[in-house]
Amino acid sequence: MKSRHDEDGKPSLPAPRIIPRAEHPISRQHISDAALKVLYRLDGAGFEAYLVGGCIRDAMLGKMPKDFDVATSATPEQVRDLFRNSRLIGRRFRIVHVRFGREIIEVTTFRGQPQDEHADHIARQSDAGLLLRDNVWGSIEEDALRRDFTVNALYYSIADFSLHDFADGVHDIETRTLRLIGDPETRYREDPVRMLRAVRFAAKLDFLLDEASETPIYELAPLLLQIPPARLFDEVLKLFMAGHGLMTFRLLSHYDLFGMLFPEAEEAMADVDWAEELIEAALANTDRRMAEGRPVTPAFLLAAFLWPAVVQRKAALEQEGMPGVPATHTAAQQVVSRQLQHVSIPKRFGMPMRDIWDLQERLTRRQGKRAFQTREHPRFRAAYDLLLLREQAGEIPSGLGEWWTAFQQGDEHEQRRLLSKVGSDPASQGKRRKRRRKPRKKTE
Repeated sequence: MKSRHDEDGKPSLPAPRIIPRAEHPISRQHISDAALKVLYRLDGAGFEAYLVGGCIRDAMLGKMPKDFDVATSATPEQVRDLFRNSRLIGRRFRIVHVRFGREIIEVTTFRGQPQDEHADHIARQSDAGLLLRDNVWGSIEEDALRRDFTVNALYYSIADFSLHDFADGVHDIETRTLRLIGDPETRYREDPVRMLRAVRFAAKLDFLLDEASETPIYELAPLLLQIPPARLFDEVLKLFMAGHGLMTFRLLSHYDLFGMLFPEAEEAMADVDWAEELIEAALANTDRRMAEGRPVTPAFLLAAFLWPAVVQRKAALEQEGMPGVPATHTAAQQVVSRQLQHVSIPKRFGMPMRDIWDLQERLTRRQGKRAFQTREHPRFRAAYDLLLLREQAGEIPSGLGEWWTAFQQGDEHEQRRLLSKVGSDPASQGKRRKRRRKPRKKTE
């Protein structure tokens, strides 16, 4: 990386390689109309305006970008004044969202170094180096140094359509290398989530982490325990719901990061021989569904991640004498309570996850009307998918999943035949057992 020093001998700033439009593949045809409107309005108001980050990286890789981020010399308040359809968000890292229908363009102000004095702008770090608040404005050169990876420090200028490469990111894209800008240990301590981002980008882009960037991860992985569980849930969605979940999981496990997010799942994998295979099968299933454009839900993956721990705790409770159904509910509550200390699970996903667990027992009870009632449950399909994966992983014998597959696909005659196999009388499906009324008490 080329660099220069200022007169005071402060840390070097990168000397950018400016690539003219004729020498790079990025075209305005790759940029959404909304992003172009933001860029042109900022430029017309006298501010510097660049597309930056993943959209440029993906375009350089020949992919059509989906999300567009803008970096500018305008402050968040100035951006808000320019766009009525915008709002300020965040306290730790203030940015502006400019909304055009369903599309949101994220606009950030050039960041400076957190140690520098910049009027009343705020940056705070913990004693361990964790960046608690980062709202110090700076120049584009300083902003480039603050980016996490070299491949994300590419800036596309709307003024002349040139590409500004501050950290030799173009070369790293060509060699498919993921490299942190600056000292890796310092950058991970500033924000431990960067370790998760490193794994996510490596899996998504099929890049290799350079040695200097990957070596500190093994030692610094526990720093993720400092991150609020709500923020880590957002990261979990990015890690596992982007179509590369299986590779992401394997990299997280390799770098000892998965246990920081799902400690009980990690412990279960060490004790239960089928646990890891179940988790990998669930991730492969989700990746495949995403590739086919079919719906997916985090509730299913969370249910698969934590199911081995539920089974393990349930077995321990049953050994202590607790009956099966209460043991299942108690085990589930214990697992969820511990999990929430690491990665939060919003109710919109936590409740369906619990339903998927509860249905595992109901899927075994098929007599009478129960099979029809279970099939009509809103979470039946997800529970059925988990059942198939449990058989595939070897937790339970094969057969039940095949029965439910046939029951769903069969006509009324076939369903009656299947029910007869489990001791049910199809002819009595509509009959109800009469309750014997208690005799009325005599009153004086």
